[in-house]
Amino acid sequence: MQTPKPEDIMRMFSEFRVPATPDVEALMAAQKRNLDALTAANRVALEGAQAVARRHMEILQQSVGELTEAMQSITATPAPQDKAAKQAELLKTSYSRAVGNMKELAELIQKSNSEALALLNRRFVEAMDEAKTMVAKTVVTKTPE
Repeated sequence: MQTPKPEDIMRMFSEFRVPATPDVEALMAAQKRNLDALTAANRVALEGAQAVARRHMEILQQSVGELTEAMQSITATPAPQDKAAKQAELLKTSYSRAVGNMKELAELIQKSNSEALALLNRRFVEAMDEAKTMVAKTVVTKTPE
């Protein structure tokens, strides 16, 4: 392999074209907007998680109260057939309520995730538009040779 001559190396460097640098302030401002969007999306997700946790606790407290009331009602019933009927009704009601509660919690989670994702998607589209604008400005401001 032949070692390149110094004049060949100098010629390669002289022919090397460095792209014009983008507007650093605009780039930093865009990154700040990216960070702001991410922060907002995280805040929405956290608020959603807190809402789900609060609702879950309300459901749990409600369930414990209803269970206590149902157990008192069942124990107050003397006839075994009546107790069995009340237990079956309690089971049916509890199952329906549990399904409804799970659906409600799932909807809360879905709403929170959708809001957070919408924020990120909106910022992504803006960032792509900003990138195209920065590239266009860089190409326009490039000095002809």
